Amino acid sequence: MRRVAYVLYGGVCYGVFLATSLYAIAFVEGLPVPRTLDAGGPSSAPATALLVDALLLTLFALQHSGMARRGFKDVWTRIVPEPIERSTYVLATSSCLIALFALWRPIPAVVWSVESPVLRGVLFAVSALGWFIMLFSTFLINHFELFGLRQVFLAARRKELPAPPFRTPVLYKVVRHPIYLGFVLAFWAAPTMTVGHLVFAVATLGYILVGIQLEERDLIREYGARYLSYREQVRGLIPIPRRLPEASGATVQAK
Repeated sequence: MRRVAYVLYGGVCYGVFLATSLYAIAFVEGLPVPRTLDAGGPSSAPATALLVDALLLTLFALQHSGMARRGFKDVWTRIVPEPIERSTYVLATSSCLIALFALWRPIPAVVWSVESPVLRGVLFAVSALGWFIMLFSTFLINHFELFGLRQVFLAARRKELPAPPFRTPVLYKVVRHPIYLGFVLAFWAAPTMTVGHLVFAVATLGYILVGIQLEERDLIREYGARYLSYREQVRGLIPIPRRLPEASGATVQAK
């Protein structure tokens, strides 16, 4: 019965994640949803809006990065059963995003606006490419493990989750963190950049840069010299080749 409950819980958490992710795309891109980065939220004085938005982004960063650390997991799994640890993490991340969507204060002053229809189309295409890179990269490692489904289904079959392999599939041969690269492209390729959107883009870029350092510290502990060699051969976010990596590299899972 417990194993069935794990599967149901994992499925619900994944469903919430899917719905939240789709809304996140609409939220950033300004698609017709109740609230976006630039419209729909309660109006506030710019200083108040900036403070609220900064607090929401800080909450997300602390949860998303803190709960992903090895030390936190070691303690957390004494409370939460290990098969649903990742699903719980995904649910917590989705909850922080939902709070951000609901409480975000737009700051609509325009920083730049591209008027050329061709250039606007190019920027929209780059942003869409970013979302695609992000999603595609999750499947290059293990999408269903990254979001907790594999763990609960293995537990239902009385199997343990195997250790992640040491490899560099496709985009991971070009940059170490293609998921983060996708987010950077999606957030910054904006035909119209408002102050609110810029605050969001700058804050998430800062979080990504810090998150990479924390994540790679864990990866070095896990893979040692192999990851260090991979890091020397492949850039973190900028897809400019250094030299071809060896056949075996590290799968970089953004958690």
